[in-house]
Amino acid sequence: QLQLVESGGGLVQAGGSLRLSCAASGRTVSSYAMGWFRQAPGKEREFVAAISCSGGSTSLSDSAKGRFTISRDNAKNTVYLNMNSLKPEETAVYYCAARRGGSRYYMRANEYDYWGQGTQVTVSS
Repeated sequence: QLQLVESGGGLVQAGGSLRLSCAASGRTVSSYAMGWFRQAPGKEREFVAAISCSGGSTSLSDSAKGRFTISRDNAKNTVYLNMNSLKPEETAVYYCAARRGGSRYYMRANEYDYWGQGTQVTVSS
């Protein structure tokens, strides 16, 4: 069973940066496509970024393009989300997700089989 643990969240001022990490255990993450989602209070979970098994293909939401990057280090069984120029409206719990995959990425939450517990990101104005 694959287990995911997010870290790196916290309180940051608007315009600041954070780096989220998702550490996998139980299975080798190189066989899994990975994604980041976020959910603010009272809102639906939304897609942020996704990456294929090898890291060769990535996708970012329109709001994340130009400011966020997703990457992975399969040797460390870890996926990262670097976030720059953060905005107060991006305050949310950020979740890491995984599913077995090939060369593509996945952008819908219902396409993922494994989820972490989430890490809180709070952006103050």
